[in-house]
Amino acid sequence: MSNISKKPFINVDGFLFLAMRKEYCAIFSVGSLAVVLFCQALVGCSQKTEEPKKPNIVFIFTDDQRADALGAAGNEIIKTPNLDALAKSGVRFTNNYCMGSIHGAVCAPSRAMLMSGKSLYHVYDKLDTVTTMPQVLAANGYTTFGTGKWHNGGDSFLASFQQGKNVFLGGMDDHFNTAVRDKVNDSTFTEPVEKGFSTDLFADAMIDFITSQKGAEKPFFAYIAFTAPHDPRSPLPQYLEQYAGDTIPLPANFKHWHPFNFGEINEMKVRDEHLAPWPRDSGMIQDQLREYYAMITHADNRIGDIIAAVEASGFAENTIIVYAADHGLALGSHGLVGKQSLYEHSMKAPLVFAGPGLPANETRDALVYLYDIFPTLCNLTGVEPPKGVDGKDLSKVIMGKEGGVRTSLFTTYRGTHRAVRDKKWKLIRYPMIDYTQLFDLENDPDELVNLADKKEHEVKVREMMGLLSSWQRKTDDTVQLTAKTIAPMEYDPTTFERKPDVHQPPFVLEKYFKEYKAQP
Repeated sequence: MSNISKKPFINVDGFLFLAMRKEYCAIFSVGSLAVVLFCQALVGCSQKTEEPKKPNIVFIFTDDQRADALGAAGNEIIKTPNLDALAKSGVRFTNNYCMGSIHGAVCAPSRAMLMSGKSLYHVYDKLDTVTTMPQVLAANGYTTFGTGKWHNGGDSFLASFQQGKNVFLGGMDDHFNTAVRDKVNDSTFTEPVEKGFSTDLFADAMIDFITSQKGAEKPFFAYIAFTAPHDPRSPLPQYLEQYAGDTIPLPANFKHWHPFNFGEINEMKVRDEHLAPWPRDSGMIQDQLREYYAMITHADNRIGDIIAAVEASGFAENTIIVYAADHGLALGSHGLVGKQSLYEHSMKAPLVFAGPGLPANETRDALVYLYDIFPTLCNLTGVEPPKGVDGKDLSKVIMGKEGGVRTSLFTTYRGTHRAVRDKKWKLIRYPMIDYTQLFDLENDPDELVNLADKKEHEVKVREMMGLLSSWQRKTDDTVQLTAKTIAPMEYDPTTFERKPDVHQPPFVLEKYFKEYKAQP
């Protein structure tokens, strides 16, 4: 993949646009004032008559992708050459977070926050009456297109995008038989049709749209939301074969089960947690990681095709590419399999901005949220964000002019978890069991050593608890940090009965749920 050109853009008050060439106005002599004035008049006239061209936006969103499931992030096993090249051509954020969720389907509120620019308790997971990012861009001259997963209701997709093809409405599906539909008008979709493998359906629709915009006068916003690598972990064979000879290392914080109950026993056996037995078998987790990586490699391959379409269509000189994921995933970390916790592996997600005028091959450790992307793209395109947006504009951080937009960051999950972190320290509070964890992220990034009970850290715990309460007030979170009735921490996961969900294909049932293989 070729590097995206940096030359033709200039930045004026945060607005990226193509600079007009004025070679014909070069002052080759100081002997004639008339020539100088004539050239100045030409420049002034051209500036008045030609509007600066706003950049196109290609937004690539993956599902359940850990921040460390990326070669550019230091993962030496996973094969993501196209995403690595994209990160090298732009700015990669190393501390990007989903704020959390009000229920186990973390994907839905994450996407609502992304599209609204609002924090969790100001949007929850509904977008039907909310002004979204594509709506704002459309109102400012953009053609908007969406494909892939939309987990916030069909009506909000119809209201948000002018065009839509191969749209999957829901949270998850069988990747081999994903039911997709197209937008007909502002109130109607086609009937859902099972066409093929999800990753290819979405990528093909994205490429078709990008190609269709050749010669168009308006800039475009094109959004693709892959359902990969969300389970079912069912990669195409040619991608799984790429990992056949690899020994997949377990996460550094792998455990056979989580050491304590979060406070509600059903939270310990939420749907995602049924995807591996208790205690967690290391070989099975390694197999699932292999499948997970293969699905990401498939998505990476098609992302390369999308970027190639941008270049082949002549848009590389005028396109910002954003790549992110909705949140992470445990996959054996801390004895968990899903994303229903506030550990780093579950709430942190990759984020890259690349395009003309933006720095290349740089990283930023600023504490950021997915919902910061909305106001950031508004600034980079010269668009006014709507009132009520909670996200912060990251453009100065991207350009290296500022180190960050906040000094701490708050995450939340249902009534069972609350967490706050700064650059060094992280505190997780479990109100329903009256339990606290304190981690030194600089020295313990895998969150293995709880320092909360150490006498030398009493002051730090009080300080972080105060910071946590401050964030609750600021974000309208009303959960008490100590519940009225305290639940026991102890639980016995070996008594849990595993049940597969209806979306798991037969070969997943055969491999991971043998006792259920006869069930329809």
